Amino acid sequence: MSTEPRIGRVLVASLHQAISDVLPDRLEFYENWLNAPGLREGTIGLAPLSAVLSFLRLEGEAYNRTTALAGEYAADWSISSMSPIERRLISVLPAPLRARAAFRAARALVRSTYPGSRAIVKLKRGTASVDLRGSLFCEVREATDIPLCGFYVAAFARVLQKFGLHADGHVHECRAASRGAGCQLRVEVRRSRESEPAAAA
Repeated sequence: MSTEPRIGRVLVASLHQAISDVLPDRLEFYENWLNAPGLREGTIGLAPLSAVLSFLRLEGEAYNRTTALAGEYAADWSISSMSPIERRLISVLPAPLRARAAFRAARALVRSTYPGSRAIVKLKRGTASVDLRGSLFCEVREATDIPLCGFYVAAFARVLQKFGLHADGHVHECRAASRGAGCQLRVEVRRSRESEPAAAA
């Protein structure tokens, strides 16, 4: 029996759905690795996902659109999997405490993508510095010209949005481009204009 760590279902499923939306004509090709039995049983391993990401990087701008959309899907499904009581409790917190709770949920999402992935968040005066370690999107042999960890920026922003907060995020440093130890994200948070958080429903 293989002891290779498995990729989290939320990552695989969100990536599959995003490819279907952005690159529908290429979905059959990517399903050589993101196959139905693996999606259903949660048995997609590191090698198949690495192959998918390698080919996605060759798709040009579609890479960014696909991975960002996948991050949004992952956030939506992660928040939906929380109990209604937990979502409600977070949604009625004052904005500063709600932001901290939302970042905890986003950190849990990162951990769920892959056993070796984690995020350390430092939130101060509405701006969060996210130290992202073990991003599978950034496992490349050669340095790239663009950051590759947009999946996580989109996921963090979407989680905050689901709890009635607006977030502007960007990649401050990506190890795929800088060859550093990890990726650094910046997320600025402010209260949404919406009167009721989407997650409270």
